[in-house]
Amino acid sequence: MEQVHVVTREREELLDITGAVQKLVRENGWTTGALLLFCPHTTGAITINEGADPDVVRDITVNMRKLVPYRGDYHHAEGNSDAHIKSSMFGCDQMVIVEAGTLQLGTWQKIYFCEFDGPRSRKLWVQWLGTR
Repeated sequence: MEQVHVVTREREELLDITGAVQKLVRENGWTTGALLLFCPHTTGAITINEGADPDVVRDITVNMRKLVPYRGDYHHAEGNSDAHIKSSMFGCDQMVIVEAGTLQLGTWQKIYFCEFDGPRSRKLWVQWLGTR
């Protein structure tokens, strides 16, 4: 298993990690198979979405705040219940196909780490599923 380290600067942000994941594929000589990306943090998530227009990331972040506000009818003592809910909505993992050493993403797709309780230093686990 490999790791990708991520440092976030905001309480809530979607950070493009596509380049870091592709670099990991190249450095390890992975050619044909798939990657399992897993977030071991209960207030973070991983998603794949549009990377060409930064307004998409902005729209996701702004509207998640409206759907699940920071302050609400929460009982969790740490004060970050919204982050736990958002993490569950997005999910803690993504599977990405790799062919000829290249991530197989759609034309506009990027891989994002979703921070919902930052800023923090995070790690993502990456498991290779395939042949070298």
